[in-house]
Amino acid sequence: MKLASLKNGRDGKLVVVSNDLAWYASADMIAPTLQAALDNWDRVETDLRNLATDLDHEVIPRERFHERLAAAPLPRAYQWADGSAYVNHVALVRQARGAEMPESFWHDPLMYQGGSDGFLGPRDSIPLADAAWGCDLEAEVVVVTGDVPLGASREEALAAIRLVGLTNDVSLRNLIPGELAKGFGFFQSKPASAFSPVFVTPDSLGDWWRDGKLHRKLMVDVNGKPFGRAEAGIDMTFDFGTLVAHAAKTRRLGAGTIIGSGTVSNRGEDGGPGKPVSEGGVGYSCIAEIRTIETIRGGKPETPFLKAGDTVRIWAEDDRHHPIFGVIEQTVGG
Repeated sequence: MKLASLKNGRDGKLVVVSNDLAWYASADMIAPTLQAALDNWDRVETDLRNLATDLDHEVIPRERFHERLAAAPLPRAYQWADGSAYVNHVALVRQARGAEMPESFWHDPLMYQGGSDGFLGPRDSIPLADAAWGCDLEAEVVVVTGDVPLGASREEALAAIRLVGLTNDVSLRNLIPGELAKGFGFFQSKPASAFSPVFVTPDSLGDWWRDGKLHRKLMVDVNGKPFGRAEAGIDMTFDFGTLVAHAAKTRRLGAGTIIGSGTVSNRGEDGGPGKPVSEGGVGYSCIAEIRTIETIRGGKPETPFLKAGDTVRIWAEDDRHHPIFGVIEQTVGG
């Protein structure tokens, strides 16, 4: 089952979307918003699934689904927490700035709490007031949970995952060092994130969703050229069950909590830093990583951060090369 929110007020209008992403049917009579559906999941899930089946069988009225009219599936959420499950990415970034990486990073997930009071839709532009801030994309996988009890086990956490999707977790890289130096985490360096047009129930992904991981390539284009083709199911040190359980260690998580994977990152075939797509590698899911590798190899970064007019495209494909979650396609604003 694929769910989306059409732009309509602050919280959008919940719709069920066909598997091919071509059509939608309003879910108003079941739940007006995705948050309302998540709050009452046990009661409304069957009705939503029946609506999705009727839509795919073309036995109910339907309308064309246009991704440009979609808001983020959750236009605002009670909680957005982003992990760093691909420790290879963390190790590279720290290596570039000469910082030693603690051994604990390999068995204790990093996680920060981001702003969740307003997310960008999949076609919304990326606001950028000052190019000197170093605007970067971060292509990630996300999950949305139902209620998760305090102290949940990994297995309980996995069972609480309701939906899977993608995000562009925008970062302002040149603001990060100053914020981290204060010892109080990210804030100004993490503006609004954008999400894929649809979120998908884990069972609908079949074998692509197993062991708490999405086993598909995360496709990233920048300015129309292939930038990243990393495998999301490889080199993921912490699966989503572990990430959700980590978030619930000292607090319960409310329905509609979004948990991110952090930047998807693969090692090279030799176990070292990966190569750009143009050199036969799988590329990168953020600009900071290629700049890191350029610094390690050549002493300085060469690839610029995003500027006004640049475009970013993020998606994952099924076996027929059709987008599973729709496409995040954004232009950087001035």
